[in-house]
Parts: sequence; structure tokens; C-alpha cells
Amino acid sequence: MTQSPRPEVVTVADVPVHAVDTRGALAQIDGFIRTRAPHYNIAINAAKVVGYQEDASMRDAIDGAHLLTMDGQAVVWAVRALGQAAPERVAGADLMEELLGHSARRGYSVYLFGATQDVVDECAARAKQRHPALVIAGCRNGYFKFQDEVAIVAAIRDARSDILFFGFGSPNKEYFMKTHYRELGVPFVMGVGGTFDVLAGRVPRAPRWIQRAGFEWGYRLAQEPRRMWKRYLVGNSRFLSLVARDLWRRHVRREQP
Repeated sequence: MTQSPRPEVVTVADVPVHAVDTRGALAQIDGFIRTRAPHYNIAINAAKVVGYQEDASMRDAIDGAHLLTMDGQAVVWAVRALGQAAPERVAGADLMEELLGHSARRGYSVYLFGATQDVVDECAARAKQRHPALVIAGCRNGYFKFQDEVAIVAAIRDARSDILFFGFGSPNKEYFMKTHYRELGVPFVMGVGGTFDVLAGRVPRAPRWIQRAGFEWGYRLAQEPRRMWKRYLVGNSRFLSLVARDLWRRHVRREQP
């Protein structure tokens, strides 16, 4: 079946990212669903750029992904600073919201997997309330034992959804998607982290002006300083050093005869 033209690939510190806006991402997802072949998305932020350098399993997951969106504003700025195209930030939470409405209009079915059962149920209920035509193929919490993994993958495959929203934290969601996306058989699997908590009304998201300014990470740090300080303060410093090294390497290459 016809697939949408593949988007341009740009890089940040050797990490590949697709130069797509939200509309372009939706077009790619439509193409994945038309083929019925399994695909998965990874949203690239500063932490993933760092993880790509330090974690072979994360690097393998990113290299194997079929759609790599610019989740962090810092990644958008870095791509542009490196002289490449970066249409806009495609935050995972925003893309999930767009996809819920898009799925209702297109008749796609969705499956929600992650968080606690009350959170994922509330997320499903609110999504259905906002989009009455939305088909929810199933929802399941993200708490299970290793020995149950095969049965869970089989249950999701049997639900035959078009889209799977995978609400786990990093790096577990990336490892799981890379390991199981073929067995899941879902045309589009998307890791959404803590977005279920946001959509269920349990965790507030930063105001739009903070998101546009690129300081959503600061808002999250203020909410959960003990859990987030290392990721944002240490991780962001490491990200900046990687981008600076990439800038220097590109400058040296340009200067060479």
C-alpha cells in the first residue's frame, strides 16, 4: 500500500530525528496504519540524546524506531543551531491529544496501556467524553510480573487496535517497544510517558506560555524536585555539552579544505 514520503532525517549529537511538524507526523501515522505493518515512535528530548550516548539498548531502540519526533524544545533549538530544519516541537502529550481526535474522525481504534488502573480508566473515559466516536479497543494498567508479559502482549495483539498508547517511563517504554513491537502487531505504537496522568486530570501540565518558552522541564522539576533533579539539571548539562561538541565538529569540517 502507498506510504507517505519519508520525512527528512536530521541529527543532534549523532541522534537521528525526523524533521516533521504535527501534521507531518499524523500523515506518517496514517501511512503506517494503511500498511497494517507494526511501527513505533520515540519522542526525542534532551534525556534521550544523552541516553543514546550512554545506553546501548536506548541507542538500539532509537535507531530501530520508525518515527522520531522532537519532543523537547531544547532539541528543536539544537537542531536549528546546527543549521538543520526543525519545523516545530511535537510534544508527546500534544501528539496523543491530536491522535485521539484524529482516530475518532478516521475510525481508528486505540488501546491504552500503562499507569494505574484507575488512572488509565479515567483517561479512557475522558477521551471518550471528548471524542464520542472514538473506538477504545482496550485499556490495561502498567503493573505486571515478568512472567505475565507474554500473555499481555498476546492480549493486546488480539485486541487488533490501530494505535497503542504506551504509558510507561523511560527507558522501560523504549526497551519494551523495541523488544515487542512486532509481536504486538499494532500498526503504530507510541510511548507517552506520564501523559495518562495529565489527561486523567491527576497531574497539571505547564501553562502554554511556559511550554512555548521551552521551560516545561522547569515546571516539572518544581513539581517533583526529588525525582526530577538529576534528569533535568545533570542531564540538561550533559545535553548542552554534547550539542556544543557537535557544533564544534561541524565547524571544523566546514573549515577543512
